[in-house]
Amino acid sequence: MDRTNDSTQGNFILLGFSDHPHLERILFVVILIAYLLTLVGNTTIILVSRLDPHLHTPMYFFLTHLSFLDLSFTTSSIPQLLYNLNGRDKTISYTGCAIQLFLFLGLGGVECLLLAVMAYDRFVAVCKPLHYLVIMNPHLCMGLVSLAWGCGVANSLIMSPMTLWLPRCGYCKVDHFLCEMPALIQMACVNTAAIEGIAFILAVGIVLSPLVFILISYGYIMRAVLSIQSSSGRHKVFNTCGSHLTVVSLFYGNIIYMYMQPGTSSSKDRGKFLTLFYNIVTPLLNPMIYTFRNKEVKGALRRLVLGNLPTQGSISWTRR
Repeated sequence: MDRTNDSTQGNFILLGFSDHPHLERILFVVILIAYLLTLVGNTTIILVSRLDPHLHTPMYFFLTHLSFLDLSFTTSSIPQLLYNLNGRDKTISYTGCAIQLFLFLGLGGVECLLLAVMAYDRFVAVCKPLHYLVIMNPHLCMGLVSLAWGCGVANSLIMSPMTLWLPRCGYCKVDHFLCEMPALIQMACVNTAAIEGIAFILAVGIVLSPLVFILISYGYIMRAVLSIQSSSGRHKVFNTCGSHLTVVSLFYGNIIYMYMQPGTSSSKDRGKFLTLFYNIVTPLLNPMIYTFRNKEVKGALRRLVLGNLPTQGSISWTRR
């Protein structure tokens, strides 16, 4: 049998939720509303963080990148999902599938690493407050963000071609609503143990290692918080760190389940809904979490709406 990837000659068919046709119309409306709210929420966070000089700090510099990632993450797949839910056509071109897979893997990896960078920022702010401005200088912040982007893109450059080049013997139906790595691996007509092993090793570096770093950072933060005598000081730390921990829990809880068991061991329906959750619900909730729990962002939003933003001078870090 010809081992070439026959699917490269045509389109892929995204089965999505076609086995639950009664849900498709409901999902279309719900996902469309959630997607529009995601666009508005994350765009607002980016504009506020950029336009209000009071928010020109490392924390909001990273938050701006997180919001941009969330926008890109959802846009890489949700418009295609809405198109497929709204009609009988479930196809996606091979090129479109390749782009979707590359963006999904790359942006997901960047977000894992960026959340670890944000944890380090909170660690320095709480545990080394007198040296915060020196340590978290603009050059280091830009370097950390660049490192996150570089590693995420490198991971995608390795995994995307390996996944797409798997022989499928003409089979082109993807049992998912997007071109995601576990679903594409399941389509292969050869033994995929090797690529699953490589995916697991890379997942340890991209997913688990940042998570371990985050947990260690918050271990030190909790120890520092317990030594704070002022209740108002503790409350402020819990407010800023609580938002980040909530986002970490939402994002990592789902992505670990999906990518630490990428093969046939994962439940198909459960995998679809979990992917939908961290692809639309998590990016939707992130701006709300940071807005509702943060007085600085709420104040900046109020100034933006009322047109009372202070004159923007040179950008410099100010301690928060």
